[in-house]
Amino acid sequence: MRVDLNGKVALVTGAARGIGLAIADALEANGAFVVRGDVFPAEDAPASCVMMDVTDPSQIKEVMDTIEYKFGKLNILVNNAGVNTMAHRVNLDQFPREEWDRILAVDLTGVYEVSRSAIPLMRIAGGGRIINIASIAGLVPLRLQCAFTAAKAGVINLTRAMAIELGSEGILTNAIAPGSVLTEGTRKLFYGEDGLFNARVQQMLAHVPLGRPGEPEEIAHAALFFAAPESSYINGHCLTVDGGWTAGYTREF
Repeated sequence: MRVDLNGKVALVTGAARGIGLAIADALEANGAFVVRGDVFPAEDAPASCVMMDVTDPSQIKEVMDTIEYKFGKLNILVNNAGVNTMAHRVNLDQFPREEWDRILAVDLTGVYEVSRSAIPLMRIAGGGRIINIASIAGLVPLRLQCAFTAAKAGVINLTRAMAIELGSEGILTNAIAPGSVLTEGTRKLFYGEDGLFNARVQQMLAHVPLGRPGEPEEIAHAALFFAAPESSYINGHCLTVDGGWTAGYTREF
């Protein structure tokens, strides 16, 4: 997919690996200058990588100040930074409060904090695109992931609230809800031979009509679509990229 993003400045959070890395690469390949924020920048990371903890307002401000100094504007924001839990796949009554707080701080409050700091730079640009990475868990709740499910449901409705608040200023806000995607994290949980839930992979994939996990690049194509100049009348939408997982049951009755 090719779109014209020449002259656009983008910020992608959680851009050092997985979906965030794929999105940053796709935006850059289509002409945007991409600032790649992450708490774990790779050793061989490009110069555009910056240390950015989305739970730290001072770090967020530093990144935004740098963008304003270097470029004077921000056109595209991708709120991708997110975490889930591996050790605590348990019912709500057993779910530790500190783990709840950690996940909500990154996955939901982080979207709020980064967005509110980015909006003034988008106003300078005369408009912009905010793309929030949610999850199908925010649409169809999953067992044993109460914090992640709550956070991603919050991201979806926050996206809609932002769309109706900011649309009149030319700032369009949309979300992407990925299904299961092949990343370093899901390899540790499902797809690696020593994955924590490797024995249940086929049981999980039985709900996906395409019968496979997604690739990070497939999520990046959706982000590129929302960032494209041609997507100028799409606002407040949540696009599922899940191989058909949430379309309905695949089993026969």
